[in-house]
Amino acid sequence: MITNQRVRVNPPEDGSESGILNEQILQLVFESMKWDLPTLCATARVNRKLRAVAKRILWRELCIYRAPRMVSALVHGLPGTRIGGGWQALAKLLFFCCGCQPTENFQIGSALPGHFVKASRFSKTSGLSFLTRQCRGDLLYVSDPCEHAIIDGEDDLGVFRGVFRGFMRSRTRAALIGRQVQLEERVRCPYCGARVWSMTTAKMVPKSAARRLGTHEGGLEYFVCINGHLHGACWLVPLSSDEDGERGEDDDDNGDDNDHEESDFRDRSRVNGGALNEREREVGDFQGCESSSSAAPYAPFPFGMHRIVVGFESSSVIIVNFYVGVRE
Repeated sequence: MITNQRVRVNPPEDGSESGILNEQILQLVFESMKWDLPTLCATARVNRKLRAVAKRILWRELCIYRAPRMVSALVHGLPGTRIGGGWQALAKLLFFCCGCQPTENFQIGSALPGHFVKASRFSKTSGLSFLTRQCRGDLLYVSDPCEHAIIDGEDDLGVFRGVFRGFMRSRTRAALIGRQVQLEERVRCPYCGARVWSMTTAKMVPKSAARRLGTHEGGLEYFVCINGHLHGACWLVPLSSDEDGERGEDDDDNGDDNDHEESDFRDRSRVNGGALNEREREVGDFQGCESSSSAAPYAPFPFGMHRIVVGFESSSVIIVNFYVGVRE
């Protein structure tokens, strides 16, 4: 008598957690697309398995491609390839202005929603201006302020963000703990969702920060979360043409060619032969998109039908079609 036996199929070695036959194929697809951010955002929202792949691999590779020098400096000397808050939080920080919410120390008429930005410049020279004298040994990248016009306001609102290297071992964290500064109850980090310290409450806002931002003392506030992400806002005082020129000269004298990193949505692949260069060709334009400051790093996202290759099986190309629409 012959009994029926179920044939046991060995699971694929690569991508067994995600269900994708070969996750390297997915990575190669995004490399060929120059790590197009809107497509990566849409892919991460397809299902739980692709979201896990994005969290484990894709967000890290996006950060490395878009801001290689900055990422190299942030992970230098740290064990492994982990970064505080995760790579998805750093990716959101690179491309997302978190907006501004009224707080006890910084009042605005109404909340300003967050939005994606076309390009950002992060500088460690600017970061030095946000560190007190005893914390100058820390490495901090801070972006230029994202300017927002305020209705019926004389000054524009500037929103800035930044990130520490190895915050758990930083002097800033040690100073906050040494001063027994309490974590804020109502404010959370817009990039990783962690609790934050108010640097204003901690009395750790140096005068150089106001000068760097172009605001008056007391006209700014910023927070640092337990993972080392910084976000804040300030009132931008209008400068005369003479003052603006002098400030530009100071920035040139204090910085160097390698102290900053620009992260953008632009295509780096075509720079010669009359083709558009990286500062001219726009791959994605999120102008007008709005989201709350606590939005996920992959929202908002483009609507419509998307198609992406995720692997090969039995000499056939596996193509996933998915529709991106409004989440109920």
